[in-house]
Amino acid sequence: MKKKAIILGACTLLLCGCGKTIPTLSNGEEAVVSFSNGDKISVNELYQEIKDNYALQALIQMVDKKILESEYPDEVQNNKESAESTVKAMISQYGEDSFLQMLQSYYGYSSIEAYQKSYYINAMQNIAIKDYGKSKVTDKEIEKYYKESIFGDILVDHILITADTTDSMSADEKTAAENKAKEQVQSIIDELKKSDNAKDRFKELAKERSKDESTKENGGSLGYINDGTLGAQYDEIVKAANALKDNSFSTEVITTELGYHVIFREEQKEKAPLDDVKESIRETLGQKKLDEDNTMSVTAMTELRKKYGVDIIDSEIQKQYGNYIANTISSLENQKNSNTTK
Repeated sequence: MKKKAIILGACTLLLCGCGKTIPTLSNGEEAVVSFSNGDKISVNELYQEIKDNYALQALIQMVDKKILESEYPDEVQNNKESAESTVKAMISQYGEDSFLQMLQSYYGYSSIEAYQKSYYINAMQNIAIKDYGKSKVTDKEIEKYYKESIFGDILVDHILITADTTDSMSADEKTAAENKAKEQVQSIIDELKKSDNAKDRFKELAKERSKDESTKENGGSLGYINDGTLGAQYDEIVKAANALKDNSFSTEVITTELGYHVIFREEQKEKAPLDDVKESIRETLGQKKLDEDNTMSVTAMTELRKKYGVDIIDSEIQKQYGNYIANTISSLENQKNSNTTK
């Protein structure tokens, strides 16, 4: 006779019994599954299986959620809303069924709700990790960075020249178009060198030749810029502007992802007092430390759990946790060393 398994809802069963008598084993343990031949799977057997395969990650999430919501109460609502809006956007893009299938097949989430919860906790963890990075920045490091890397806002004009390339072009044709654009920038530089009033001539040339439609009519003005003012695509322009003197222009072609540039530096403001930018510098240096040492993200959460006196009572899960932390740090160190040697 074929065995017939009757799967009972474990949590509901243990709380209310679903109106049924809870089966027990000969040793008195409650069962969560019974078979028609009298076999049973006990609560303890189920717990052991969960503990061996799933419990650690679930427990870490539960622990971190309690800690982080206590440590950062003002961040809870924003991050819950962010997780919810992200999930809604993904459902809108893929459809609920396809999104769930993707989460289950590729990421191991059992439900959309589980993914949303994980997204929320990860966002909260990132706040703690960034704070940990900032806590490792010394005043001496801040002062050094202020002296060497902080500068006043610079009033900059630019002329952008872009290459006329298309996807259908061959590699040689694209290279030729890029070289032509660079030559155009060089010709502008040569013309500025001959001018008696480079500033006025620069603004005229910006109106005539710049491909930046948003600035050309204003003589190519980018306004006052500094690190991060205009985004990463302008980093080379900021760097070049900081190396110039007031009322001077760049004499080398500046290359960015936008194209090719020549810039004119009009003037520079005094840099902000240290006290005004100290926290911004701390954040920058803290992130740099995290980028340079990828094990700090693990250490940050480990230290926070210690701060809150987390004590895993179950010795097996405690051992799993210790191994998990050690193995994760070892893996990240190997990854860092591998990247360094490439």
